[in-house]
This record gives sequence, C-alpha cells and structure tokens, in this order.
Amino acid sequence: MSFVSVSRRLLTLTASQSSAISRSTTVNVFSRKTLACLQSQAHRGICSSRVTQPLRSENKITVNFINRDGEKITVKGNPGDSLLDVVIDQDLDFDGFGACEGTLACSTCHVIFDEDVFKQLGPITDEEMDMLDLAYGLTDTSRLGCQICLTKALEGMTARVPDAVADIRQSDGSA
Repeated sequence: MSFVSVSRRLLTLTASQSSAISRSTTVNVFSRKTLACLQSQAHRGICSSRVTQPLRSENKITVNFINRDGEKITVKGNPGDSLLDVVIDQDLDFDGFGACEGTLACSTCHVIFDEDVFKQLGPITDEEMDMLDLAYGLTDTSRLGCQICLTKALEGMTARVPDAVADIRQSDGSA
C-alpha cells in the first residue's frame, strides 16, 4: 500500500469515527430543536452553559402563558427550547402564533413579560427589534417567543399573549 493510500484511508476512518461519535453524542443529549436554538443563540453570542444540560424529565422548565382570554395555561418545556417550540409541542391554541416558524420574518409569536423576567432574558437583536415594531400591543417588555430559549433561571416565568396578532395572512389584501 502506498503512503497516499494509507493516509487517505486513515483520514477517512478518522472522519467517519469522529462524525459517528459526534452524531451519537448529540442525539443522546439534545433534541434537534434544542440544538437549533443553541446554535441560533450561540451565533448571536448569547448562549449560556446552563442551557447545555442533558434532556431529562427533571430538567423540564415550567412556563405559564396567559392567553388572549386571560386564562392561565401552565406547561413544561425542555432547556434550550424556544417559547415558540413550547407552544407548538404542547399544542397550545394561540391563533396565528408562530406564522413564520421562528425565522424572524413576522411578529406573531409576540409575548409580553413582567419586568423581572424581562431583565433575565438575553439581549435583543436588531432583527428582533425590527419585527417587534410590527407587533400589535407592543410594550417595553415585549419579545418574540421564537427568540427566547428556556433556561433554569426562567423556571415558573409568565408570558402574556397580546389581545390580537398582526398577521398578514389574515389581511383582506387592501392597502
């Protein structure tokens, strides 16, 4: 066997083993949604080590939503999941919520926090601010649910869904 052949084979084995180890570790520790949220937050520089815990039932985080009717809905989510993920996973019926599926192209996942919770959230990006400008019922403590990832520090938080949603899909088309 030539040196080039041996080198190629060794590189191929190393790459495939590394890939397999990485895949198995990732699949066992995080859900795909959690990884996407972590990658999004890390890309923006606001990821914390508290989010990177394995997913176990005792790690679930309690989230309270106040829906448009004023009803309190309590659910649990995984560390690293966004509030939009929690709404979808728990099949909560918030009309129009998450129209763009978390791509920062709408403001339908707009939620309002109490001041103390708002201060615990990561920094807001310019892109999120641009979308919030389109939100109905904007307040000083408004954020987009797709941009808020759960951490243990947010245990028991409350997010209020505004009375209405600015969703272009529900427009009559007139300008």
